[in-house]
Amino acid sequence: MIRYFCAETGHLVPCGDPVADFARVVWIDLVNPTAADEALVERLVGVNVPTRDDMQEIEMSSRTYDEAGVLFLTAPVLATSLTEKTVSGPVSFVLAGNRLVTVRYHEPHSFVRFAETAARQVPGCSTGQAVLIGLLETIVDRLADILEGQGRAQAAISQEIFVQKRVSKKDANLSDVLLKIGAAEDLNGMTGESLAAMQRLSGFLTARAEPKGKAQDKVRLKTLLRDIASLQDYAGTQKQKLTFLLDATLGMINIQQSDIIKVFSVVAFVFLPPTLIASIYGMNFAYMPELGWHWGYPAAVGAMVLSAILPYLYFKRKGWM
Repeated sequence: MIRYFCAETGHLVPCGDPVADFARVVWIDLVNPTAADEALVERLVGVNVPTRDDMQEIEMSSRTYDEAGVLFLTAPVLATSLTEKTVSGPVSFVLAGNRLVTVRYHEPHSFVRFAETAARQVPGCSTGQAVLIGLLETIVDRLADILEGQGRAQAAISQEIFVQKRVSKKDANLSDVLLKIGAAEDLNGMTGESLAAMQRLSGFLTARAEPKGKAQDKVRLKTLLRDIASLQDYAGTQKQKLTFLLDATLGMINIQQSDIIKVFSVVAFVFLPPTLIASIYGMNFAYMPELGWHWGYPAAVGAMVLSAILPYLYFKRKGWM
């Protein structure tokens, strides 16, 4: 699918006839493009569109480069939804003269938000470079929202771990907490990777921004770099907290296991004296004085019960049970 956006009084609007109005087109958004879509855009813009394999290159030099004045930038961008798991996928930004071409194979919410906002509120989207900066700002704003959501999720996990009063033992299921910490760590890692890529792209764009009338673009890029740096610090703090929550959860699990072992130890010690008494009177000697005693059986049973109760009361008084 191809979406064309034209500049109109500093705003972005969908183009009615992109071929006829191609001089006004400043942003071409390729979403899950076919070979025919790529060929059409390459013919209109005059540059090669990165393929999916090109976008997945891991080398830093393959993510940002300048080819005959055309900037090729690739970065992982997060796509979140209420029903599906957050995914991270590469997005390529091709800045060719006055036009921006984006290539993506997933649906980051930041693209939808930017298109809606640029149509209503954001003036100055008359060049591809301005559109690219606005799009990067929206992506970073979305990452900030994700980090804020992660902070609330970590606070909830902390409550699950350290809450003192529980309704039942089922509330102390820390295996579920471990799964939540793992999911939070995975999301934090994807967010940190995307922030690092945004930082590289912004720095690369700052060094190669078009000079004419772009003083405002330079200021926006510097502000964007500062915002990214602060978000990276925040993400690092959250990563440290996740490490602490993981250690705390494992510690709580060890405490629970110790409590279980302690209960078994106490039970074994409580039943040890009665077992000893029963073993003594279970021996098959020919002469045992108590065997002929009328009250021998009740006395043995009473001694076993008493030998079980006394250790129990002792442990209870010491707070070991």
